[in-house]
Amino acid sequence: MAVQISPSILAADFARLADEAAAVPNADWLHVDVMDYHFVPNLTLGLPVVEALRKATATPLDCHLMIDDPDRWAPQYAEAGAGSVTIHAEAAKAPVRTLREIRSLGARAGLALNPATAVEPYEDLLGEVDMLLLMTVEPGFGGQKFLDVVLPKLRRTRELIDRHGGRIWLQVDGGVDAGTIERCAEAGADVFVAGSAVYGAADRVAAIDALRAAAAVYAPPSEKL
Repeated sequence: MAVQISPSILAADFARLADEAAAVPNADWLHVDVMDYHFVPNLTLGLPVVEALRKATATPLDCHLMIDDPDRWAPQYAEAGAGSVTIHAEAAKAPVRTLREIRSLGARAGLALNPATAVEPYEDLLGEVDMLLLMTVEPGFGGQKFLDVVLPKLRRTRELIDRHGGRIWLQVDGGVDAGTIERCAEAGADVFVAGSAVYGAADRVAAIDALRAAAAVYAPPSEKL
């Protein structure tokens, strides 16, 4: 898979979200962290903001739902125009139904796993997902330190995906920066969420280019062309 960079607007200026979205024209996705103060101890953005952002940017929205009851809410984010909607395995009660509904509405369906959640029990769901997201910090807050303990799970997940034979993206989220992205790419990730590493940089475009170049060192030869 080609390297993809998804800047997280959790690290952006919430008072200027349209401008902040425009400041990353070379991003593949715009990552939107939706938190409800129940599944995680933080409250961020919801459907109205996603609908507004969809009108303000041509960059596809990558919505990561860190919420209770994603089975109820996830389809609405697809209907609001999100290009990708990711639900948490720990919160979903009917993941197959929800993932299929996301897809039926035209969005890519993602399944997220917290750092302590094993990936192996979800192998049978690989046919239902377009992307697996491994959290490399505990979900809920931006600016956390990358958890190296997740790297072995990342490698196992890449092996599961390769064995499955599908074109499933493997995303990492949390503490991704110039010092950690190469380790994630070497372990098998191909989609990278970066918050502070992009929105904390003076030149956001250059920051994205640098992250992409660092990860691309580990891309298959056909993807470097």
